[in-house]
Amino acid sequence: MRKSILLALTAGLLVSTANAAPVFNRIASFAVAQNHSEAEETSSEIIAATDDGMMVVYSDSPGGGIGYVDITDPAAPKPAGYTVLDGEPTSVTVIGDKVYAAINTSEGYTNPSGQLLVIDLASKEIESAIDLGGQPDSIARNVAGTLLAIAIENERDEDAGDGGLPQMPSGYVVLVSLADGAPTADSVTRVDLDGLAEIAGDDAEVEYVTINGLDEVAVTLQENNEIVVINGTTGEVINHFSAGTVDLEGIDTQDNGEIAFTDSQPGRLREPDAIKWIDDNRFAVANEGDWNGGSRSFSIFNKDGTLEFDSGNALDVDAARLGHYPDKRSDAKGVEPEGLEAATYGDDTLIFVSEERASLVAVYKDNGPGAAPEHLQTLPSGIAPEGSVAIPSRNLFVTANEADLRSEGGVGSHVMIYERAEGDAVFPQIISDLDADGHPIGWAALSGAVAHAEVPGKLYAVSDSFLGAAPAIYTIDATATPARITAKTIITRDGATAQKLDLEGITLDGEGGFWLASEGRTDRLTPHALFHVDADGEIQQEVAFPEALLASELRFGSEGITMVGDTLWVAIQREWKDDPKGQVKLVGYNTADKSWSAVRYPLDEKPEGAWVGLSEITAHGDHVYLIERDNQLGGKAVVKKIYRVPVADLTGAEIGGDLPVVSKEEVRDLLPDLQAYNGYVLDKVESLAIDADGTGYVITDNDGVDDSSGETHLFSIGTLD
Repeated sequence: MRKSILLALTAGLLVSTANAAPVFNRIASFAVAQNHSEAEETSSEIIAATDDGMMVVYSDSPGGGIGYVDITDPAAPKPAGYTVLDGEPTSVTVIGDKVYAAINTSEGYTNPSGQLLVIDLASKEIESAIDLGGQPDSIARNVAGTLLAIAIENERDEDAGDGGLPQMPSGYVVLVSLADGAPTADSVTRVDLDGLAEIAGDDAEVEYVTINGLDEVAVTLQENNEIVVINGTTGEVINHFSAGTVDLEGIDTQDNGEIAFTDSQPGRLREPDAIKWIDDNRFAVANEGDWNGGSRSFSIFNKDGTLEFDSGNALDVDAARLGHYPDKRSDAKGVEPEGLEAATYGDDTLIFVSEERASLVAVYKDNGPGAAPEHLQTLPSGIAPEGSVAIPSRNLFVTANEADLRSEGGVGSHVMIYERAEGDAVFPQIISDLDADGHPIGWAALSGAVAHAEVPGKLYAVSDSFLGAAPAIYTIDATATPARITAKTIITRDGATAQKLDLEGITLDGEGGFWLASEGRTDRLTPHALFHVDADGEIQQEVAFPEALLASELRFGSEGITMVGDTLWVAIQREWKDDPKGQVKLVGYNTADKSWSAVRYPLDEKPEGAWVGLSEITAHGDHVYLIERDNQLGGKAVVKKIYRVPVADLTGAEIGGDLPVVSKEEVRDLLPDLQAYNGYVLDKVESLAIDADGTGYVITDNDGVDDSSGETHLFSIGTLD
């Protein structure tokens, strides 16, 4: 696709989030561990809805079962049961009062096996099983509920040889006819797909299936980069064609701690994963990639093989502007579009593209044959969205997010529910502009903020070591909806990008520049230090922590900086070796006489299995305001609060001696604010800025989408006077 077309498509994606038409907003999240609490790992992957839209059913591969969620009240989903299976479920669908699950029972890659299970929806009991002869992947139903199509992948062993093709046995498609919901052994038709693809044609890697209103089955052969259309009634192959390539421009291909959309990938194989009919003649594919490709895009094809649309770099660009771009996947496949759904809501046919690595779902409106679809909005999802289901009869859309990170101290898998209604889109709360070259201002992991001294709503924020190759100050217009990052200033040392910084705090110097606090890690040769920079980001002065302070160093250091008179006050996140349990230091550096001092701050009691520390400090009036938080998220989060300390208490003593303990007053419990977004509660409330009008702004740190959903909340808490 020509560069001009790609740029036009990118521009089309960057529409305003202010929509006159109905928008989707998340109304609830359901932690799937509620259905299978005894499992060490449990997940929601592929998801389907009952015909009445009152229940969703999902496959749980690591947990080995099928989960059920009651969404009669979609804003208050409830656990509705779990069916334990003797095998690994790979996909699921529902027709009437029956659940149809494809399960993998293979003992190894060279001897694959699987079954189609029929489960009674009411009792959750298995009624029957049909041998599929191989390892299944996806399953789809037709509109009438009389036909199932199952992709038999017989997946390759990525550790065998170079992990490439061919690896026998080959995959195929199974068609199952249903009579009153019941399949029989003689109703099964096997459709072989060998010899069709130009790439490893003797080893069909069948990935995903979808059925249109004519009972035609569209199939992706992902590693073969091939698409096949089958007559679902006869099993005849109607057409097949290569998914082709994309000349990608304006992307980031380097995993280097910097988001820079200046690279290209010519001739990139699409290697589509999910496929979904839009109408009886056209379907969309999600070009995730697997073996030698992945074009970071989604495409629309006519069933005759004509390419009608490709999104090019637009999904990556959108994710970067939203702070969701996964830089650690830059050298792979970027946002990795994996899942697809399409459905008609009122007069609008909508396409939903799930981005596994960005934890986003892009929503497009189909504009008919030959016309480019229109990007309407992007939705925040849980970590690693894979399956999704549209429920137009109830104006609902539901995602299944597969990552379960509980064993690593993270959040578990969630099912998330969205409702379409008139109003404003809640997400995003912050988005970046394009730079002078037309590339997105890439950002992530906002870790500290300060407000302009005179302009209400103008903020400055810094990012932490996740983007360590490009430490920066971001200028934010918080008066816009959503707030907008309008500029990015790289921190430099002698004209070159500064290295070994982990910026966690920023404050004004009163002269047009800034003081920055960098959280050190001596074991990684990152110094604990304060940096004075000018308005252009050039370091003018570096102030190392004194030896008296470093003598008790532990990992968790500076987490905010503010100025009171001539003194910079730095919040140390957690206790160091010389701190009493439950107390942390506020460290003062007098910029006039270069002296150091400190006081101690009393922390709230920590929840079981957690820690509590400081994340921000900012001066306003007669107080300094601090964010105190635990390291918990989701239902385990307890402490997410703003406290204030009288400036009069900041009478520091010599470091190493007895330090005075300040008094604190609770200003705001932030848990209700975080819960209002109807996702899981984020752990890292990292920034508080108070502007010239006294309005406070809170910002969360998204960890650069690394084992995180990538969401960044930016919200006002009103006037702090």
